[in-house]
Amino acid sequence: MPAPQQGPANPAKSALRDQLLAARSRRPLAEVAEAATQLADRVLALPEVRRAATVAAYVSIGAEPGTGRLIDALTDAGKRVLLPRLAPADDELPGWDLEWSVYRGPGSLAPARFGLLEPVGPLLGVDAIGTADVVLVPGLAVSAEGMRLGRGAACYDRALSRVPVGTLTCLLLYADEVGRAVPFEAHDRPVTAVATADGVTRFGDRR
Repeated sequence: MPAPQQGPANPAKSALRDQLLAARSRRPLAEVAEAATQLADRVLALPEVRRAATVAAYVSIGAEPGTGRLIDALTDAGKRVLLPRLAPADDELPGWDLEWSVYRGPGSLAPARFGLLEPVGPLLGVDAIGTADVVLVPGLAVSAEGMRLGRGAACYDRALSRVPVGTLTCLLLYADEVGRAVPFEAHDRPVTAVATADGVTRFGDRR
């Protein structure tokens, strides 16, 4: 889920982002599709996901690890799926942030800024992510300790700050994006797990 850059760039983060985005752009479409199917199977098998009533997810685009099959499978399993809508800065929401809406099927998505697909239903506010039993998170890489590299706008760092301790926050990546040396800053929020087509790694709750 790409998002706008915000604030002064961290050169080390920017360099790693450029490297990872270039690698994603070179992935064959067949590999991206196959990985999406395997990734969905891995996530759906997680015990926290099987038990969940509400899952916060996101709509992948381009060469991101695919979430389309996963979102529909969650809905078919009776889960309430929350999807984000990018909210620009205003008096109430300083900086880019994420509001949330319930997924109602492919027809409930519409093209939005920055190439995103976003839900068009009623907005539940920025705190709705805190009602999710599982939070699926986009990103570009993760360290061996669970520190996530995002796109640079800190949207998900803000969102993750609203997630109760003990909630599974699972980053979706390709296998070669796991265990990278991710630079991090004070505002960066770790995740508790990462899922790839190859499997799931848990980091523990370090939030």
